[in-house]
Amino acid sequence: MIDQRLQTLLLKNKQKFMIPASLVATVNQSNSLDHAFLVLTKDRYAKIIVIDNKNHYCGQISLAMITDQLLETKRINVERLNELKVRDVMQTDAPVIQDPTDIEENLHLLIDQSFLPVVDDHNYFCGIVTRREVLKAVNYTMHTFGK
Repeated sequence: MIDQRLQTLLLKNKQKFMIPASLVATVNQSNSLDHAFLVLTKDRYAKIIVIDNKNHYCGQISLAMITDQLLETKRINVERLNELKVRDVMQTDAPVIQDPTDIEENLHLLIDQSFLPVVDDHNYFCGIVTRREVLKAVNYTMHTFGK
């Protein structure tokens, strides 16, 4: 349990915790790996959100997941970029959250994740909470606590 005084400071700028879905790079589960590879490379992300046609959260895909599909014994088979769909490769077991301000849960999960997808009760993709934004709150709290 987080001390109430620390919790109050950590949540002072809670509106900044979640980056809204409209500002988050995503790919559709039916996109080709070629498209996902281009989005990841152009936006310089290591991993992005996968959604369906109704903006429901489906999973995540990374450059490493894509390149792993291209590796053969003696060469890289780039033709597979057009043969496979994002749904064939994406990770579906990454943690998701519903409350972007549950600081205790988010801190725990962000140890192993760089971001956490935020979904509603119907699995609609709402946005992401990033490790960066939470660490900014921790930094603020550490420098403000006791003053």
